[in-house]
Amino acid sequence: MGDAADQFFVNLLHRAVGTLPAGLRPILSSLISVVAILSVFAFLFAVTTVLERKGLGRIQNRYGPNRVGPLGFLQPIADGIKSLTKEDIVPHSADRVVHFLAPLVLVFAAFSLYAVLPIGRNMVLADLNAGVLFFFAVSSVMELTIFMAGWSSRNKYSLLGAMRAIAQMISYEVPLILSSVTVVMAAGSLSTVDIVERQAGYTGFFPHWFVFTPWGFAGFLLFLIAATAESNRSPFDLPEGESEIVAGYYTEYSGFKFALFFLGEYLGLFAISGLGITLFLGGWAAPFSFLTWVPSYLWFFAKLILLIALFIWVRGTLPRLRMDQLMNFAWKFMLPMALLNLVTTAVWHFLAQGVVRWVVCILMIVVAYVLLGRSLMHGSRLEKRVYRFAE
Repeated sequence: MGDAADQFFVNLLHRAVGTLPAGLRPILSSLISVVAILSVFAFLFAVTTVLERKGLGRIQNRYGPNRVGPLGFLQPIADGIKSLTKEDIVPHSADRVVHFLAPLVLVFAAFSLYAVLPIGRNMVLADLNAGVLFFFAVSSVMELTIFMAGWSSRNKYSLLGAMRAIAQMISYEVPLILSSVTVVMAAGSLSTVDIVERQAGYTGFFPHWFVFTPWGFAGFLLFLIAATAESNRSPFDLPEGESEIVAGYYTEYSGFKFALFFLGEYLGLFAISGLGITLFLGGWAAPFSFLTWVPSYLWFFAKLILLIALFIWVRGTLPRLRMDQLMNFAWKFMLPMALLNLVTTAVWHFLAQGVVRWVVCILMIVVAYVLLGRSLMHGSRLEKRVYRFAE
């Protein structure tokens, strides 16, 4: 019963294409898989937007959306209709072709990321030998689209927001990739499917997830922080700092184009969360051996929802960083920690199993954390903030 439920969608796809000529089966199978991915994650985007607004309202002691539909859950439909019917305003001096292409390329690149994410057992669109490399290569296109949007708008606020976004994303992409390399070293493969299978075993009822190792736990925290910055989420949402540069790189976008940027950012957040689940949290694997009867794709989406809830919680809790704080944190703390975590992974691999390996690796990470943290805080003056009324 468990295997039948787990492979329900896989078997359904095989039955759907099984009656066709052999030459058409791969094409139709890919088309059905693409439509399924588009539908599921577009629906998840709509649900996440309303839940995030309700969650932030709860954190800030106010109501969230509560007018459109039962408990306000039809608000995404109203927002979509509003975006479709609003006037599309393009600045007179803008590069119209690049201005038009930027949000389209962003959404296309965001959806392409899901091609290598194993959502469940035997549920991956493209099982590439270099799946992790493909993911980061495509994600770099999203940085290009942000610059396209800022440059083509012919607006100083847009260009400033784009340049801040590029500086931030490149700075945090380095520790993001380095934290992922530790998993590639441990798994011995760039394939996302192979990485999940390396974590699918159990010792008793305890899983073999990489996050349950010293280097894996440190790498997961580094990955989460860098992913937050890559997704332009609070407290790293400087590229669209409303109080400083209006709305950042999409200041000159309105109507459906603005909605596409909004969609692309959330799709990127879901995709990078899915990669974190794949690399560190066992992918579709169950958290305990006695829960393997639950369909694997449900475990993937359960972990994804938990990470999304964490991002929403952080957004409603932490204030925005200054630009100098953001860059200092990336280059003076995140990058050295990620590099040292690579060394820790190598030490873990070559030391014999036992308590010594755990103690040595934990000490390496803790000592580096303390020293880098003190170095980062050296010279900074923390003073009590005094509020004064304008005269």
